[in-house]
Amino acid sequence: MIVAERLHANFPDEPEGGLAVRLNALVRREACAQAGEAVGLAPYLIMASSESESGGRRKSAILAGACEAVIAAVYLDGGLEAARAFVLRYWQELFASLKAELRDAKTALQEWAQDGARPQKAQPVYAVKQRSGPDHAPVFTVEVRITGQESEQGEGLTKRDAEQDAARRMLLRLGQWKE
Repeated sequence: MIVAERLHANFPDEPEGGLAVRLNALVRREACAQAGEAVGLAPYLIMASSESESGGRRKSAILAGACEAVIAAVYLDGGLEAARAFVLRYWQELFASLKAELRDAKTALQEWAQDGARPQKAQPVYAVKQRSGPDHAPVFTVEVRITGQESEQGEGLTKRDAEQDAARRMLLRLGQWKE
């Protein structure tokens, strides 16, 4: 709600669709994890030693969940204004860094593949090609295929991250994505 309020204030003439894409970019796991890093939450997380030793304090899902829990605790303890001050402070850099391309790579690739201007519409298909590393710290390799295109592979600590990486790599190769 706080992010939505700020977006509406910052972009009063933006259509609903544009605001929705910006909102999604600011409340997704990666954004919450970045804010959790800015807060300095990692050293205070209580976790199993095996999780900690495998880099758990750097995992975006863990940092994001911890950051969301802190926001809830601040809200419950200090009310909406305290939560608002926290969010606006630690999301300040995220608001400032909003890029023109706010869609995630998988969404952008799907939209490109389904574009009516393309003669051959096709759905991206993702497949896990490899899972390596120990059970507590796996690394996934995922391949994305689109009919009529050369496949691309990506890696990540989760299947989702690997899919995003594969989609990003394909979009870069196709000239449809800028970093």
